[in-house]
Amino acid sequence: MQAATLAAGLGLLAPAVLAQNNQSYYDYTTNGNPQLDQRTLATIPLGFPDCDNGPLAGTTVCNTSVPAYQRASALVSMMTLEEVVNNTVNTAPGVPRLGVPPYEVWNEALHGLTHFYQPDNGSFSWTTAFPQPILSMASMNRSLIHQIGDIISTQARAASNAGRYGLDVYSPNINGFRSPVWGRGQETPGEDAFFLSSLYTYEYVTSMQGGVNPVVPKMETVIKHFAGYDLETWHGHSRLGNDLNITAQNLAGYFTPQFKTGIQYAKAKGIMCAYNAVNGEAGCSDPFFLQTLLREEWGFDKQNGFVSSDCGAVYSVFNPHMDAPNRTAAAAIAMRAGTDIDCGTEYAYYLTPALNEQLIDRATIDRALTRLYAGLVEAGYFDGNSSMYRDLTWDDVVRTDALNISYEAAVEGLTLLKNDGNLPLKKSHDCKSVALIGPFANATDQLIGDYAPTPNYIISPLAAFEDSDWEVNYAFGTGVLWRNTSGFEEALEAARNSDVIVYAGGIDLTIEDEALDRENITWPGNQLQLINQLSQLGKPLTVLQFGGGQVDGTALKNNDNVNSLMWCGYPGQSGGQAVVDVLSGKRAPAGRLVTTQYPAEYVNQFDQRDTELQPHGSCPGQTYMWYTGEPVYAFGHGLFYTTFDEEVAGNSSGTFNITELVSQPHDDYEYVEHVPLVTFEAKVTNTGDMDSDYSAMLFANTTSGPAPRPIKWLVGIDREATIPPGGSCTVSIEVPLGVLARANEAGDLIVYPGEYELALNNERSVVYSLTLTGNAVPIAMWPLQLEEGATGNM
Repeated sequence: MQAATLAAGLGLLAPAVLAQNNQSYYDYTTNGNPQLDQRTLATIPLGFPDCDNGPLAGTTVCNTSVPAYQRASALVSMMTLEEVVNNTVNTAPGVPRLGVPPYEVWNEALHGLTHFYQPDNGSFSWTTAFPQPILSMASMNRSLIHQIGDIISTQARAASNAGRYGLDVYSPNINGFRSPVWGRGQETPGEDAFFLSSLYTYEYVTSMQGGVNPVVPKMETVIKHFAGYDLETWHGHSRLGNDLNITAQNLAGYFTPQFKTGIQYAKAKGIMCAYNAVNGEAGCSDPFFLQTLLREEWGFDKQNGFVSSDCGAVYSVFNPHMDAPNRTAAAAIAMRAGTDIDCGTEYAYYLTPALNEQLIDRATIDRALTRLYAGLVEAGYFDGNSSMYRDLTWDDVVRTDALNISYEAAVEGLTLLKNDGNLPLKKSHDCKSVALIGPFANATDQLIGDYAPTPNYIISPLAAFEDSDWEVNYAFGTGVLWRNTSGFEEALEAARNSDVIVYAGGIDLTIEDEALDRENITWPGNQLQLINQLSQLGKPLTVLQFGGGQVDGTALKNNDNVNSLMWCGYPGQSGGQAVVDVLSGKRAPAGRLVTTQYPAEYVNQFDQRDTELQPHGSCPGQTYMWYTGEPVYAFGHGLFYTTFDEEVAGNSSGTFNITELVSQPHDDYEYVEHVPLVTFEAKVTNTGDMDSDYSAMLFANTTSGPAPRPIKWLVGIDREATIPPGGSCTVSIEVPLGVLARANEAGDLIVYPGEYELALNNERSVVYSLTLTGNAVPIAMWPLQLEEGATGNM
C-alpha cells in the first residue's frame, strides 16, 4: 500500500485532531441524516499487531493460552487514558507505541461488502452484490440465506487479511418491516418479526460467524437496530428524534424476538443500539434494553460482546432526545448504560471531560474498550498468519463470486403475483419479439438497492434479453417519478412493433432509502398511465414491479389486459438475467411475499408511528397477523407456473400435554422453546407440465388464550428443489414449542392450552389439528422496567 495513502489515512486519526467538535446544532426532530464528521466517515488502511517481533511480543496479550477477555484487559491496562478514549470510536487510531494498528469498527455487509478501504481497480475493487435481503428471504430457503452469509464472510475475511476491512460487520438489519412506507424495509427479511426475521437472523449470524459461538469467529456480526426502529422521515418526523410508545406485549412479541434470537440462540458478538427512543429512553442510553434485557435476560456475553451505537446516536442522546443536559453528559450516560463503542466522535471528544466531572469512572471506559478487543482476540487479530481464516485471499473472492449464488438468490426470490397463462413467454415463429419498456428495463445500479456493494458486473434486463434469442425493441418510456409523457409515444411504438410487452418499473432509491420514507404506497409518477396505454394495444403484457416496499397494484390486478405481474425486489448483480430466465421459463418462480401489499388508503388511516399492532381506533391492525382489511396481495402470496396438489402425509391431528412436555429433560436442546412439538408433513405432487421448485409457509391460528388473538402467525417455512411433472416430495416442517408462544400484556411469552390449527400456505390446503392440554406454560418472562430515577439519566 502506498506510503502517502497510509499516512493520509492515519492523519485523520492523530490525537492532535481531537479538538472540540464544533458541530452545529441541527433540528434532528425533522432532519433525518446525522451530521457525521470526516473521521467517522473515513475508511482507512488497516493491519494486524505483530506478536512475534512487535512491542507486545511476550506479553499476556499475545499468549494464546489465556482467555480472550484477560488478553484484551491486559492490552487496555497498558494504555493511557488518552489512548483508551481515542479508541472507543468506530475509526480508531490504535496505539502506535504498542504496535496496535488503527481499526475500523464500521464495516457493512448487508448483501455484500461496502464501507471499507476499497481500491478503484485491481484486487478487492469489486465483491459480490447479492439481492437485497427482502428478496432473498422471499425464497423461503433458509439454506440459501446461510450460503449467502458464508460467502459474504469469506469475502470479508479475505478483505480483512489484505488490510482493507475489519473483523466485525454492522449487519444484519433485522427490524420488522411493520410500516409499508419505511425506506429501509428493503434491507430486512420482511414484516414477520417473530418467526421469519428470527430465522433470517439465526442463519445470517451463524453463517457469518462460522457457527454458534465458534472458538474463532469468522466475522463478528453486529445485529441492528435495537430496538423499535422502523421509520426514517415519515411526515417530517426524523428517525433521529422519534420516541415510540411500545407496550411490553408488542416489545416481547414483535420488536425484540429477532434480537433475542441473534443474541441468545445464534450468539451474535455485537449489537447496535438505535437512533430512536422507546418509551422516553434514547436507544443508546437505555439501561433496560442494554443491560437488563440484553445482558441479564438474554445472557449477552458480559465480557466478549460489545454494543456499538448507530452512527451519530450518542450525540442524539443529547440532541434531540434531551436525555442529557449536554454532550459531555450524553457521552457518559450512553457508556454507563451499556454503549461500548461510539460510531461517531462524541466519546473521543467528551469522555475525558466527563471523567473530570466525575460523570463516569475509568473502569467503565476501560471495560467498554476491553469488550471490543476481546472479540478481536477471539477472531485471531493478535495471532499472526497461522490463525484460522488468515489464509483467505482475493482468490477466494473470485472463487465464491463464481458460484453464482447471487443469481440463484434472485431467481428463488422472484415472486409471481398474477398470471393468466401469459407466462412463461413462449417464443415461436409467430411470437419472437419483445418490447422492453420502463425505468428498470436497462437498469444496472438500480438493481442493487441501498448499502450497495460494488460488483464486477451488473446484468440489466435489457442486456439479458439481448443475449437471448428474442428480438428486442427497447424504449425507456418514463422514469420512476416522471410526470411528463414525452417518452410515451416511443414506448407505444416499440410495443406496436413487438409480439409481447414487458414493462419494468416500480420504485427505487429516489423514494425509498435510508433517511427517506415514502409518503404513500401508490405507483409513483405516471407509470400506471403508461401501463394502461400499453394494455390497450391487445398484446400480452407483463409488468415487473421492482423495489423493496410494496405499491398498491389494484389497478394492475383488476386490469384483465395486464396478463402477468411479478415482484422483483432489488435482485442484485445478476438480477436482469434472473428476471429474463424466469420470464422465458428457463427457471420457474416459487417466491412468496414477505410483506403485505396493502391498498393505498391504508397508510392514511392511522399515524405510521403508532406501534400498537392490534386493531384499534382507525387502525385496522398492522402486519398480516392483525390486519382486518382486504390486502391487494397477502403476505405469503406467490404463484407457480405449474400446478401442485397438496395432501396430508402422516397424521392430521395430535394432542400434547404442554405441562408434561416442559417438565421433561431436554438435554439435546439448550432452551425448552426449541423442543420439537410436532412435525407437519404434506405430500406435494406436481400436477402440471413444468419443472418447478415448491415453497411452503406454515401458519398457526388458535382460539386459545386471551383476546385479542392474531388472525394467524407464521411457524415454519420450506423450499423443495425442482419437482418434475408427475413428481412428488414430502414437505416436512418441524414445529417447536416456542413458535406457538404469544406475548401477554406483561410481555411474558406464554404457550396456552387449547385448540390450534397448522395450515399450509394462505390456501390452507392441508390443515393439522393440534390440541394442547395442561396449564399455560411461560417460555420467557419479560423483565420489569427499571424504577424511575434508576435509568442512568441526569
